[in-house]
Amino acid sequence: MYNRRVIEYLVRLIEKNDGIADKKKLAEIIKKEFDLVKDRSVYYCDDFAIRFSQSENKKMSNTVLSLSALQKYDDKPFIVCVVSSKVNYLMLANTTFLKKISHSSQELRVDNIRGSFNGGDIIMEFASLENKPDYFEHLFAYHSGLTFQDNLERLVESTNGIVGRVQKFEVTEKNKAVIMNSIDRALEFASSTRYIELKRDLDDRVSRVQGEIAIAAFIDNVNVRGRIIEYLITDNGSNLKNQIIDALKNNKPLPRFKTEDKLGDYSKTFPEYLTETDIKTKVLFLDGNPKAYNIDKLLEFLAIEKSVYMIYLLGIDDDGTIISRLCSVFDSRLIESTNVIHHWAGRNSRGVAQFIGHSLSKILTETNETNINKKIATDFVTELIHR
Repeated sequence: MYNRRVIEYLVRLIEKNDGIADKKKLAEIIKKEFDLVKDRSVYYCDDFAIRFSQSENKKMSNTVLSLSALQKYDDKPFIVCVVSSKVNYLMLANTTFLKKISHSSQELRVDNIRGSFNGGDIIMEFASLENKPDYFEHLFAYHSGLTFQDNLERLVESTNGIVGRVQKFEVTEKNKAVIMNSIDRALEFASSTRYIELKRDLDDRVSRVQGEIAIAAFIDNVNVRGRIIEYLITDNGSNLKNQIIDALKNNKPLPRFKTEDKLGDYSKTFPEYLTETDIKTKVLFLDGNPKAYNIDKLLEFLAIEKSVYMIYLLGIDDDGTIISRLCSVFDSRLIESTNVIHHWAGRNSRGVAQFIGHSLSKILTETNETNINKKIATDFVTELIHR
């Protein structure tokens, strides 16, 4: 969760000390003011973690931190403060904002987290936003929608050239026709009784765990929160689900569990359609840009005859009120709310898409369930194919 008040105060205090020219002195000032805990070279509290470095250049070559150490703080803003003789520079250095791992990273793999990153490995611009305090809140909203595992796989590939688990999907002339026809399939599905049936099914599942969803909405970690809510909705009554419900109701530690990294969270097959639905939770009183989908996985699914891909938006207000909308992935409002992150992705990927959080809130407050414009959808799919 991003605490705007605390981060803004931190930035002001560090800027007030421009010219201090001593990272140890500045670190002591910040540590004392925010009652920070020191963990080797990192100072942290509930709202942020910060690493101080000394350099005259914002794009410094200094080693910042090991990737394994960063993993501990990756769910909160991780800030690097470069202390120069005149200005104190601030950058976000969460895993989303790293290009690669530089130092001692030859053995880095997804199952072997090794190596450290340098200042020069920090991305200075992300999604057309400069990596500086003015945009920290927006940048962290992007980061919070991605998991450490998403970033780890990308860093392994960009560091050592290891091919990622998801390969770039090959679009042939034959499967391209099926992909393009998926727009017509979506239009037909949206106006059919099958759409109503799927929406009713999902809404009924939500109503059965509405109280637990309202409690889960206050989980700080956005990825844990999303996975818990998705599991509550889609699971059919396993022992693990009962353990999760008990933990939420009685304020106990949540049980450990792992969800599959699939395109959709809920599959439902009809004679005419093969549907996958991704459940996206939007806590209306919090900011955040949830990961939408891996583009290659989406194209691979749309290349299957009868395939229909839907997004089930679940809006949760601070009083526990829940609003739901079932939209096609080709909904014009969703397309307008989609930011495709291509330069961030590995060489063998078309990248991932993220939904802009405030746009999802707007869709949830509108009455229309889905709104597909064929031309807009066609242009969008064509753009995804050619990435």
